[in-house]
Amino acid sequence: MKRLVIVVALALLAAPALAQEQVSTVDEVVVTARRAEAPIWQVTRGDSTLILVGAIGGVPRDVEWRPEALEAAARRAQRILFPQEGRASVGDVLRLIWRIRTIASLPKGTTTADYLSPDVQTRLEAVMANQRGDSWRTDSLVILSMDLMSDRAGYERGRTRNATDVVRKVAREARIPVRPVGTVRGDEIVDNLITAPPATYAPCVEAAVAAAEVGPAGAAARIADWRARRVPQVMEQPLERALGLCWPWGDPEIAPQLRRQWAEAVQTALGEPGVTMAVAQLRVLAEPGGVLDALQAQGYEIEGPDWKAAEAAAR
Repeated sequence: MKRLVIVVALALLAAPALAQEQVSTVDEVVVTARRAEAPIWQVTRGDSTLILVGAIGGVPRDVEWRPEALEAAARRAQRILFPQEGRASVGDVLRLIWRIRTIASLPKGTTTADYLSPDVQTRLEAVMANQRGDSWRTDSLVILSMDLMSDRAGYERGRTRNATDVVRKVAREARIPVRPVGTVRGDEIVDNLITAPPATYAPCVEAAVAAAEVGPAGAAARIADWRARRVPQVMEQPLERALGLCWPWGDPEIAPQLRRQWAEAVQTALGEPGVTMAVAQLRVLAEPGGVLDALQAQGYEIEGPDWKAAEAAAR
């Protein structure tokens, strides 16, 4: 049941839409946003200003970080973009439950050793040496990677408070217009989880093993780098690399759809007058070929922290 809850929670995300517009000056939003304890970039085209907030998941509620400036900037934005919604019908959920064994377990008669290289399998066995029982050997690679990141690498999946949560709360209280950058249909998610060959997620498990070898200290370093706006360091943390290679961001079918929707939403926002705040996964913004690279290639001047390791080292 725990595994089912994890899968359903990842698959069926929803962001409620709010109404009523709130207007303020561009300068107020930008100056306030720059004081936020999170990576933030500003892009301007004519009378359109886009504030990009790089969010990461897994920030425990007991981690002290100061969201006040981010909250203040969000209150002054005229509209806010959030990550994609998953839209599922009752039939999608029932099908997910019906096929949970297929999603949660490897094909009958196989184990992790059938899909991982001998080196990765050996490292995995070392990480799982104190695990009670060996049922993990037949867990699907999607479920195994989730467990490695949460149970061994320190990724918090419970009570968290990240930038998305902070801005969403402000938008709800201030009744600022919000919209997701896109949607993913529930039937697409279920089909993907059921039909993807196990070997698809072998790179994900290898990265999750690397994060587990570092342990919770790596998760803490990732959050510290994020708070300090050290974007290249965040992107190089083993846990962040694993999250980028695992479902859904490492999935060859779902991930391109998510990235394309973000790219299109950014271009739309730059055609709307006033200030748009967009809260996106940091990896979508800062990864090679991501949103920031695309904007830079189009000739936009981007104000904010360095997101490429070479640029950060040159300063």
